[in-house]
This record gives sequence, C-alpha cells and structure tokens, in this order.
Amino acid sequence: MGRGEEAGMTGLETLLKTLGEAGVQFVVIGGVAMYAHGSTRLTRDLDICYERSPANLERLARALSEYHPRLRGVSDSVAFCLDGRALSRGMNFTLSTDLGDIDLIGEVPGLGQHPQVEHWATTVEVEGTLCRVLSLRGLIQSKRASGRPRDLEALRELEALADLEQGSGDAESGTYGEE
Repeated sequence: MGRGEEAGMTGLETLLKTLGEAGVQFVVIGGVAMYAHGSTRLTRDLDICYERSPANLERLARALSEYHPRLRGVSDSVAFCLDGRALSRGMNFTLSTDLGDIDLIGEVPGLGQHPQVEHWATTVEVEGTLCRVLSLRGLIQSKRASGRPRDLEALRELEALADLEQGSGDAESGTYGEE
C-alpha cells in the first residue's frame, strides 16, 4: 500500500501529490483538467503533458516507480521498465499503476510539447494539490485539433464553460483562466 492510501487519499490525489513532491514538471490535461474547470464529465485516468529534459524524465520515472507502472493493454509477460531512458525513447505512454491509470503525453495536439502547453496553463487546486492545469482555451484548442469524436463532443461543454468564465469578468483581460 502506498503512502497516500494510508493517509486516506484517493489514487488521483496521491499521484498528483507524488509528482509535485518529486519536482516533476508537468501540466494536467484531459478529463481532470476539464473537471478542474467545472466540467461534469467523468474520467478514469490522469493525463499529463510532461517536460522532456533528462532530469525531469528521471524524476517522473522515480516518482511513479513506487506504484509499479506498467504498460496499459499489454500483457504483464512483456518486460517493461519505466526509467528516464525508456521515457526519452518514446513520446506518449499509457500506464496502469497501483493508484490508477496515468497517460504521459509528450506532445498535445494543437498546442505542442510541454513549453507550449505550459504557456496555456494556470495554477489550480485539484484534489487538494496545487498544480498546473491546461486552461479552458488550451483545452478547446487541443480538443478541436485532435478531431476525435469524443473530443469534438466535449467542445460544446468547454465552450459553454468558457462563455460562463468570460461573463464573470475575464472577458476584459482575455485570459480565460490563463496566468
């Protein structure tokens, strides 16, 4: 049992806290980011866009190691070791851990890699942890660029949330939740 579970934390809480405490540079994207902005859609995994420097790749791999990361949808008989070297050789990884599923995304459609995604991020509290989260405008741009039916379907709700946010005073600044 991981340290977060002992404290009564959910898997998502523990994953976010673990990544933050390890100093991993990342931005929450996908369903958890949508939820942080008021979406009612449920998600079963944590999607992050991670910074790809060698030091950050090592921090990310070390942070997840306690929770036995393995490739999702691949037989356990296939050898896999998540380390900085493995992360440097790929871009996107869909993993299962003892705490739940996490998708490591190296490049977000319509936005780019971590430095560009970070530009679209804002600091938000998610499950008790302050972290960088993709803004509504960033979510809208990435969902539109991906073109997947489920992402296009999510656009209606995201645009409605952006309209609500714009009506609450952010329209004059043009930030839509960005810092």
